[in-house]
Amino acid sequence: MTTTLLGRRQLAAILGCSAAAIPATARAQARSSVLVIGIDISDTVTLDPVRQAQYTPPMTLAAVYDSLLTLDPGDYVNVKPSLATAWARTPDGRGWRFTLREGVKFSTGNVMTAADVKFSFDRLINMREQTQAYIKAVDRVEIVDARTVDFIMNAPNAPILPILANPGCAIMEKAVVVAQGGVEAANAREADRATEWLNSNSAGTGPFRLVRWERNNQILLQRNPHYWGGASPFERVVIRHLSDSAAQLLAVRRGDVQAAFNLIPEQIATLRSEPAVRIERMPSLDFVYMAVTENPAANPALAKKEARHAIGYAIDYDSILGSMLGGSAQRPAHFLPIGVNGSTEAIARQVGFNQNLDRARAMLNAAGLPQGFEMEIAYGNAAVAGITYQVLAQKLQSDLARVGIRVRLNPMDQVNLRTMFTQGRAAGGVLTFWNPPAVSNDLWASAVVERVARRVHWIVPPEMPALVQRAAEEQDLERAAALWVEWQRGVVDVAHHFILFQPNYQIAVRNTLKEFPLTAAGWQLEMGRVRPA
Repeated sequence: MTTTLLGRRQLAAILGCSAAAIPATARAQARSSVLVIGIDISDTVTLDPVRQAQYTPPMTLAAVYDSLLTLDPGDYVNVKPSLATAWARTPDGRGWRFTLREGVKFSTGNVMTAADVKFSFDRLINMREQTQAYIKAVDRVEIVDARTVDFIMNAPNAPILPILANPGCAIMEKAVVVAQGGVEAANAREADRATEWLNSNSAGTGPFRLVRWERNNQILLQRNPHYWGGASPFERVVIRHLSDSAAQLLAVRRGDVQAAFNLIPEQIATLRSEPAVRIERMPSLDFVYMAVTENPAANPALAKKEARHAIGYAIDYDSILGSMLGGSAQRPAHFLPIGVNGSTEAIARQVGFNQNLDRARAMLNAAGLPQGFEMEIAYGNAAVAGITYQVLAQKLQSDLARVGIRVRLNPMDQVNLRTMFTQGRAAGGVLTFWNPPAVSNDLWASAVVERVARRVHWIVPPEMPALVQRAAEEQDLERAAALWVEWQRGVVDVAHHFILFQPNYQIAVRNTLKEFPLTAAGWQLEMGRVRPA
């Protein structure tokens, strides 16, 4: 990869003037008004909130849009006001009524009303994208008055409040989106044409507005002068695509970026004596996993559960956590990250797979494959949580070889990988990520037994979705935890998803920034709260 550092001409381009016109003192002042972040954003395929289903875009979306509710960093249980200042059950007790914040303006300067909220959720529901599955318990939104909306629920006890904090539930300016081809009617999936415009522009109320996205290059944001929460000290934000961690390390050391998101543990260690740089840390709710198909047409061996169990017992999870990640990670049993109800490190050790090579070989014998078998592992040419998928795939290839499972590695463009996986065309294993669209056990578990199950050709027995619903709607936390443990036992046993690690964020931040608030709520960084020293 060729790395271009933020120099005089680039700075001039960002600020909209000629390089020759900027004296040294002005350039220094200009740099202090521009926040530059280095991160691998190769997974970005859209910045339309409704169509978002990737790892890094929520950081941008949370900077340019607001949702009705939000979650403060470190507290992922108690929702906080955002565009809604109050909420309560509807008079019939079956829905939710939200009171909207008064005087909020979009980046155009126009005032937000209940009509914008209804439009945003009508479009979200009728586009029938992955984000609609997050709010499947919402039947519709009705306007009570200009500052009040009702959410009519088809499952009154569903845990909807934390889900409404996710950037996919962004409130958009109706007039602007409609003018660009946006449709909220029942035919929105076929008729909506707003995405192309929304990929390079925004229609939100957040602290910034989107002004440009260049795929595999950069995302440019500009301060929203009408932001209701107080102006950011940064006039502009540049999110630079740097796929190579060495390039990120060099850039943060030189001051060409103020934060680097994808450094590996060895690189983090080299910064301990760096006076100009510190490491910001936070436990995440993300995880990286390998999905394995059971489609016999793709790989007959993987259609046998015992063969998939052999994979689970062959992986050296402790080495991944220790040697590869420097101990800055943990590993849940399945799609419930450690720290949520029903998921602890002790439960993970008890319920999840652990390396046992003798057991792996016994499973191969039980599958009628004593000599092992061949399989493919596909992965994206990208990095996540300070490690490349390629290095992780090579580690799995080595581990599985110890029991006779012969792995072919298939590196792919990250977007092509995602398309192949979501369409259920995996030939074997797929290395990918999961980050929370919102903090909700129901979202994680429902995904497994619904859309993720289809990707691996698992025919889900009806008792599994029923168990998810019972656990999600159980009001007693102790009983709910027991149900979530039961669910984890079931999905671990079918052996389609092997959780490799749940990382701790380790972000290199220059000391020119005083506040750099990370969050595990799904969007990584509270961009509007970043403050210079």
